[in-house]
Amino acid sequence: MGNPAQLDELAIKTIRGLSMDAVQAANSGHPGTPMALAPLGWTLFSKLRRHDPVDSSWPDRDRFVLSCGHASMLQYSLLHLSGYALTLDDIRSFRQWGSLTPGHPENHVTPGVETTTGPLGQGIGNGVGMAMAERHLAARFNKPGYDLFDHRTWVIASDGDIMEGVASEAASIAGHLQLGKLTVFWDDNEITIDGRTDLSFSEDVLGRFASYGWHTESVEDGEDIGALVAAAEAAAQDARPSFIRVRTIIGRPSPNKQDTSGAHGAPLGEDEIIATKQVMEWPTEPFFVPDELAGAAEAVRARGAEAHAQWKTCLAEYRGAFPENAAELDAALAGELPAGWDADLPTFDADPKGVATRKASGAVLNALAPKLGNLVGGSADLAGSNNSRMKGLDNFLPGAEGVPRNMDWGIREHGMGSAMNGIALHGGVIPYGATFLVFSDYMRPSIRLAALMKLHTRYIFTHDSIGLGEDGPTHQPVEHLAALRAIPGVAVFRPGDANEVRECWKAALEWDGPAALALTRQNVPVLDRTVFASAEKSARGAYALREAGGGGPQVILVATGSEVSIALDAADLLEMEGTSVRVVSRPCWELFEQQDPAYQQQVLPRGVPKVVIEAGIRQGWDRWVGNDAAFITIDQFGASAPYEVLYEKFGITVERAVAEAQRLLG
Repeated sequence: MGNPAQLDELAIKTIRGLSMDAVQAANSGHPGTPMALAPLGWTLFSKLRRHDPVDSSWPDRDRFVLSCGHASMLQYSLLHLSGYALTLDDIRSFRQWGSLTPGHPENHVTPGVETTTGPLGQGIGNGVGMAMAERHLAARFNKPGYDLFDHRTWVIASDGDIMEGVASEAASIAGHLQLGKLTVFWDDNEITIDGRTDLSFSEDVLGRFASYGWHTESVEDGEDIGALVAAAEAAAQDARPSFIRVRTIIGRPSPNKQDTSGAHGAPLGEDEIIATKQVMEWPTEPFFVPDELAGAAEAVRARGAEAHAQWKTCLAEYRGAFPENAAELDAALAGELPAGWDADLPTFDADPKGVATRKASGAVLNALAPKLGNLVGGSADLAGSNNSRMKGLDNFLPGAEGVPRNMDWGIREHGMGSAMNGIALHGGVIPYGATFLVFSDYMRPSIRLAALMKLHTRYIFTHDSIGLGEDGPTHQPVEHLAALRAIPGVAVFRPGDANEVRECWKAALEWDGPAALALTRQNVPVLDRTVFASAEKSARGAYALREAGGGGPQVILVATGSEVSIALDAADLLEMEGTSVRVVSRPCWELFEQQDPAYQQQVLPRGVPKVVIEAGIRQGWDRWVGNDAAFITIDQFGASAPYEVLYEKFGITVERAVAEAQRLLG
């Protein structure tokens, strides 16, 4: 059976059958949406998308994002039928331990999955970021006659995706930037888990996206492959991002559950599956895949192989014509930091008046920028406060020339976070994003997903404590350091002075996963490194900054960030009274945790009383110092006043540190 229309029909029925069967076998999952989206998914993978199933890492492939990750069986079915390395046995083990087909798509588990989705709305933001990365790389590396980067990003989104605020933030910036190589298909099935969407949703979605500056299309029947292709082709001709409404019926063609919430988040049931397959005129055998579809998979693979081969030829010629650019491209795609990238970073002279660590960070960032051509980032409307702009470089702007590297995200922290994930997922680009530490709350879902995917996203979080001062408790983070440290795989750096900032930036860029710098608004002393230990020891996460005089320490003061100088002043007073004191700076818990136990014991030996000083909540410290230590922390919200007053009122002072040390020593 070689007729294309007949093959399309077979593929669509197969996707529906596999989706029903896999969810039923797992006794959990979402069958209805993959059934409804089978025509769109197959059209996209077999006709519209440029991809190579044999090599899912091809840099110039079209990206695909299933933002409605609960419809994972759609993606797994498409991958299998398109010739990716996903077998029918893998589909049979849907949602089981160790399988390649988890409940929601995970990019580090399943070949061909571009991003981990499930939390709704995130995938739209990922798609925006992927389109931004493509624009950056095209501007940086393409030459006349050598279009190494010229691909699209395709997103399938659900009603739930469209409702989420992160999607609105991301869509707004995408329209502003005129990301014309981004296409989002909206699965308009009017069903959520709780019932029909009109319970909570009645807006003009096409009108909303048009107001964002998107090109819009509408396909009234999601079964109409010709209409789907026509809408996609119209989108490709528009310089704006495109939003295509596709009207579908969830669970189609289930005779009793289609167009109801009963097809959404639970198996259809054996009887309903048999009834549905009878309507489809399909074998009742579970996981049935007709032999004829092997030819369809081969056709997809052949089309992808041809496009990929043409790109490889272009790349080979590019290497000969532009060898230096090619070498830079290779390093960027490999995620390698170039030789000497950290050779000319600033060194800060000792200064008791000091400098804010946010300012020191800006100096380091601008020293890194010329060395790291793939470093791209910006702030959520706080660039001046975050010191996060790379000077003299081009901005992401609609229609702008040059190589865009600076990004003005507007007041869209969550959209920034999800798009950063997309930039990192695309490859070839290192994204950073900046805001106040307190607003990391708006980004937390995106940061969590970045950690799950081990993405090299970098965050600049300034105004990191009550040291923010007069803006008051709404803007003063107290629980945020602990909250970020609680996310597995995120490295949180809180440097104690300007030279620690330099070293923390270096360590953050080398960290295999997301990394965040927490930086002060207020000045902190730049320490004299001829007196104190080298800031390079920050790379081990914690180190003895000031060693005890006269032998081993009787008490250890442990501090981070702006409180390090308080610990040092307290140590001076205690030493004058005859107490032997070690001061430990601990800029990164996660790096310290990676050190061998011998080093950890050397820095924080058991049996020696310890005083912790950090302008944040106590949570998490007990593990490292014991619950019998003294804790000079803030376990309440802050207040509005000059920061000096706040430190005094909340007891984060030299005097209290001395008193607590004396108390522990009896």
